[in-house]
Amino acid sequence: MPHSSEAAGLQILTSTQMRAAEQALISSGTSAAMLMDRAGCGAGEWVRRIAAGRAVTVLCGPGNNGGDGYVIARFLQERGGSVRLVAPSAPTTAEARAARARFTGEVRDSEAGIYGDLLVDCLFGTGLKRPLADDLLGILSRLAQRHAKRIAIDLPSGVDSDSGAVLNPGLPEYDLTIALGAWKHAHWTMPAAQHMGALRLVDLGAASLAGADTLLAPPAIAPPAANSHKYRRGLLAIVGGQMPGATVLAAEAAMRAGAGYVKLLAPARPQGVPAGLVCEAAGDLAGLADRRVAAVLVGPGLGRDEEARARLLAALQCGVPAVLDADALMLLSPDEPRPSCTILTPHEGELAALEQAFGLLPSGLRRMRALALAEKTGATVLLKGPDSLIAAPDGSVTLAPRASPWLSIAGSGDVLAGMIASRLVVHRDPLRAAREGLWLHGEAARQCGAAFTADDLAAATTGAMQAAMS
Repeated sequence: MPHSSEAAGLQILTSTQMRAAEQALISSGTSAAMLMDRAGCGAGEWVRRIAAGRAVTVLCGPGNNGGDGYVIARFLQERGGSVRLVAPSAPTTAEARAARARFTGEVRDSEAGIYGDLLVDCLFGTGLKRPLADDLLGILSRLAQRHAKRIAIDLPSGVDSDSGAVLNPGLPEYDLTIALGAWKHAHWTMPAAQHMGALRLVDLGAASLAGADTLLAPPAIAPPAANSHKYRRGLLAIVGGQMPGATVLAAEAAMRAGAGYVKLLAPARPQGVPAGLVCEAAGDLAGLADRRVAAVLVGPGLGRDEEARARLLAALQCGVPAVLDADALMLLSPDEPRPSCTILTPHEGELAALEQAFGLLPSGLRRMRALALAEKTGATVLLKGPDSLIAAPDGSVTLAPRASPWLSIAGSGDVLAGMIASRLVVHRDPLRAAREGLWLHGEAARQCGAAFTADDLAAATTGAMQAAMS
């Protein structure tokens, strides 16, 4: 039966790390052939369930991904399934040749005339770095068009497992991708991730590798202690500017995400302030001198003029943990003092501005750029986007599962900033706060469903918190 250990379900491996994990299993006494059989049978069970007796076509490549395909075909055949197998070329590895020999059905070298209900793509998996040859791409594309549903084994053929790049234009859309052994970066990284459909993992028993990136997990958020009061739970100060809407959105989310007290420090009292939000309409930010302030959020609605810059500097100088978002990121410079406990939440454009300000070259993968910024600034960096990730100064990276595309609305980032800042006042741990806030953001969007507004998203923070405490 397909299964997944906690370690396998959270670690995300590069192709080099995956080879090392497999070699460690082989060195401990599990043969390469046994690994292939375990992978193919685990994937085969998922295929069998989805096929539900319908005709399956398995497309095999020459390497070990093709070997997995021979095992899948044999697994289905032995259970009475209807299987056709297409292999444009003979297997080239010892394990794939052995798997081919154990499959007793017909192997065709051409897809001509083959139609079916379910296509299983086993051409190439982890480690591919160059585009598919035109003939192989043609075979894959034609078979994909002739089958109602498509499953990729390990990865869709034509994807770079480490970068998430799509190496061939016109990559088919898959209904399901079955990862083997561990998640790869492409499973969670655009543009490849958008082609993969649902994701499932077959655990091969690999140990957790030190230094591997991890997948964002649901947090275990505890309720307040029995003797809590509003200051013990945490006072969050939100520094507002001339555009109050974004600040109020952040405050609405923060009020629901665990902080005991949320105070908005704005030049003037905004209209439509929700009940329970305390506003100090003072231009001098005297409220930051309150020793009970546990953290500060600055950026949403701040503006980018000299007054905004002065308000940012005041927030940084008060010395408490800080979340910097939106306009604050565009105004930040290396010369300004920052609290040691700082979270930066840039999107792609803000990341580029920060790289320029801090003298970093904007090159390489998104995760590497976020890591470079975290190392340079000493801050935890949450890089937002359809494939959000968190990079910490210690070199750890957390990738988020795919979230709702309905999050692509104005105000969504303000809500996220409020969630993160609220979690930061609770425990003062920036990496934990970034992870909790990002998970809550995705869960709130899931609970909202489709076509929601940023106000809906902020209100759904309550339900997301309840899910995290269940």
